[in-house]
Amino acid sequence: MNEALDRAEAALAEGKGLRGTGFWPAIRTVKQDPSSYDLQRIAEIDRTAFTNWALLTVPIVPGTILNLIVTTGGLGLIAWSYYDAPLPWLIFLLGLGIVWVTTHGLAHLVVGHLQGMRFTHWFIGEITLPQPGVKVDYATYLTVPARQRAWMHAAGAITSKVVPFALIPAAVISGQPIWVAWAVAAFGTVSIATDIAWSTKVSDWKKFRREMALADDA
Repeated sequence: MNEALDRAEAALAEGKGLRGTGFWPAIRTVKQDPSSYDLQRIAEIDRTAFTNWALLTVPIVPGTILNLIVTTGGLGLIAWSYYDAPLPWLIFLLGLGIVWVTTHGLAHLVVGHLQGMRFTHWFIGEITLPQPGVKVDYATYLTVPARQRAWMHAAGAITSKVVPFALIPAAVISGQPIWVAWAVAAFGTVSIATDIAWSTKVSDWKKFRREMALADDA
């Protein structure tokens, strides 16, 4: 274990990533008995690798405040589309898009906190994958049982699937053209298909399956 951590720290000091250091295989061992390992050292390695990777990071408190403000703005746009907004269908869809993006990370944050995890930053990923997200503190993450970690990962994905369908009635009630409701339904369907094709391999659902497998092995 210490050898893997030493290699990871050396690689990061040289500006490299964690691939090939044995860090992530070692983490699987740590998850079986986290109390036996130096979680703060592991968290620091993870945090350094994350900082090197992310395109943009914002500390968790101001980032959360900003996220809530933007989410409120998105909901405000949806509400405005009920009244005399110019191009109300566009205002509605813009509000939907904002809420869809911002609530994904908020779901991770809320469920993670309820499970005992803490978070350090909001971020935008690397230039080739510039999606927003929220970074968990790995020391607290590792102390939480695998099944609870799994549901933290799933929370964002589930929320992103629920939001479009939950707002279809709002599109109808606000008097949007019928095609707007169908467009929102199509967007939600594409989101589900994207999860099946992509998230199960590299994102939230992959992590969910990984942690559930650990829970089943425990």
